[in-house]
Amino acid sequence: MRAKIIKAAKLAIALLALATIILFAIRVYAIQGKPPLQRWHTFIPHELHATELDGADWSGYLAEEARIFQDVRAEVTQKLDRDERAPFNRYLENSPIYPAHFPQDFNRSYVLAPAGNPIGAAVLLHGLTDSPYSQRHLARAYRDHGFVAVAIRLPGHGTVPAALTDVEWEDWLAATRLAVREARRHIATGAPLHLVGFSNGGALALKYALDAIIDPKLARPDRLVLISPMIGVTRFARFAGLASLPAVFPAFAKAAWLAVVPEFNPFKYNSFPVNGARQSYRLTHDIQAETAQLGRTGQLVHLPPIITFQSVMDFTVSTSAIISALYAHLPPNGSELILFDVNRAVKFGPLLRRSADIALTQLLPATPRSYRTTIITNADDGDGEVERTTEAGEMTERTRALDVTYPPGIYSLSHVALPFPMSDGLYGLTPDPAEHFGINLGTLTPRGERNVLIASLDALLRVSSNPFFPYMVGRIEETMNGRPTGGGITAAQLPGENRGTSDAVPSWSLSDVIQFIQELAPIPSDDSSTVPP
Repeated sequence: MRAKIIKAAKLAIALLALATIILFAIRVYAIQGKPPLQRWHTFIPHELHATELDGADWSGYLAEEARIFQDVRAEVTQKLDRDERAPFNRYLENSPIYPAHFPQDFNRSYVLAPAGNPIGAAVLLHGLTDSPYSQRHLARAYRDHGFVAVAIRLPGHGTVPAALTDVEWEDWLAATRLAVREARRHIATGAPLHLVGFSNGGALALKYALDAIIDPKLARPDRLVLISPMIGVTRFARFAGLASLPAVFPAFAKAAWLAVVPEFNPFKYNSFPVNGARQSYRLTHDIQAETAQLGRTGQLVHLPPIITFQSVMDFTVSTSAIISALYAHLPPNGSELILFDVNRAVKFGPLLRRSADIALTQLLPATPRSYRTTIITNADDGDGEVERTTEAGEMTERTRALDVTYPPGIYSLSHVALPFPMSDGLYGLTPDPAEHFGINLGTLTPRGERNVLIASLDALLRVSSNPFFPYMVGRIEETMNGRPTGGGITAAQLPGENRGTSDAVPSWSLSDVIQFIQELAPIPSDDSSTVPP
């Protein structure tokens, strides 16, 4: 018997070794077609990590941030090789998109203070590969309503993509705690505190709020505003670290990157390291586990009301996870979920995939729900857009016409579009001429032959501004004025509701394994988007 066990163990080890070799070989083959790594892919500036951040104050963080940007200028900008001096390289000092030449470099942290004494504070958290630029419009809205707005640059962001290879999500969360401490310093005791998070920043806002339930040292927020929050990502991100294994050998350093792309965006990385995907998975996995645990113990009653804005179609984060891993656990605390449906009124509507056409009906659980649900969709008569609202605990829907419509040719919103108005100087479809950042990415409508541009067509054609931004700001402003987002109800009004979700790890089928291998070695195509969210 013992001999059989030993034999089986040896066979299992041999098969595992063979599988590792095969995956290694596939990954090595896949990276051969990637462009060479540039200076911004190899220089890693030193950032403060979690323990240091917890002992730092805002002025100390800004001083460290200034040092980091000086190091990037010295080690990257001033050492560019001739072939790296492309006109639209954000690291070229005489480039029209060089961030330091703009009136304000939105890669850096900033605080917006109202004219008088603040009536509250908002901490704004940007997304992965992003910068505080993405929160500037909402920060201004909060400031104009009397709040002090604190927008922090999360560690690893705003400098060089290589910085994301040496960061962990715990560092981002420690920076969130630092920003909250700074925000609280500006307001009186008892004044409202809002956390506003976009994408990965939404995950951090939620994680902080969950931690504040069980840690009395943390100031509890009074409201969460989540925009395209990263509550769940593809389960293949769990194994993203495997894709970087060949990078332990210098010859295969490109294996540490999922995308190596020219950096033509002044306020967002185009290149994306494997570590970014890995940290996203670790963060979302921790959030889902903590949410489920606090839900089982009844402690989620201490979670503040949440208002979430989410496109039904989102290629970056899981829309269904927002519902199943967050809203399904929420008590009736006045939370609201706002979903932007696809635009079926476009002339090429027949080209929509069936999965996109029926996505909304498959997302939402049956009524009644413990939270208000609002759907922004086409009117039944095809004349403009409407708001369809179902109050918490109710089964009937109320419809209200909106004075905003989808622009011609836009068939849906996207993950990256929500925090930007149509007039945004960088991402807007109709950019404000008074505000220019060297390039208008939102107005590009490229036409031509394949495999000519330095960026994928998928990335350039992805809508990057939100026609419903005024509506979204208006709904957020309601929370600034203390108005509830959704009706509070009691659990007794929700017969038969099951807020729990399975904590079991999903099993893998053969097709799952095949798909994972394809993730490691994608079929080359200039139509495939290699630019991260």
